[in-house]
Amino acid sequence: MDNKGYIQIYTGNGKGKTTAALGLSLRAVCAGKKVFFGQFVKGMEYSELNAAKYLPNFTLEQFGRNSFIFGNPTKADIKVAAEGLKRAEEVLTSGEYDVVVLDEINIAIFYELFKVEEVMELLDKRAEKVEVILTGRYANEKLIEKADLVTEMKQIKHYYTQGVPARKGIED
Repeated sequence: MDNKGYIQIYTGNGKGKTTAALGLSLRAVCAGKKVFFGQFVKGMEYSELNAAKYLPNFTLEQFGRNSFIFGNPTKADIKVAAEGLKRAEEVLTSGEYDVVVLDEINIAIFYELFKVEEVMELLDKRAEKVEVILTGRYANEKLIEKADLVTEMKQIKHYYTQGVPARKGIED
């Protein structure tokens, strides 16, 4: 049995990156694995925040404040992201978790909340068995090169463009 953890990236402009990571997390927990799901940039209420109530061996923590995606990150946003990166290092090196999702980490890098080199170093430090999933638009080329699996979600059509807001339990 292969005991090596791989690096997966879910990126692109289409819907489904976080959803895919949550689906993999559900599968892992149902197989008896322990999952850590860290959300960068996000500090808002999402339905998945309730997952730990229903799923043993699933931990979710947020490393963001309110969404700044339509503006610029503040010093407080950068501080929270840096704290999240430090927490991610603790989790990845502990060997306690089988799967670690770093949700929206690609966006955090894109908005320069921290440098891609910091994430690369973090990935190199991880316990060998840990499977890592990195999500978010605009995945950095260095991370794409390092990853073992890269999936791009491409938007073909989306009801947002017709004014449909995020729906609880579907997008929120």
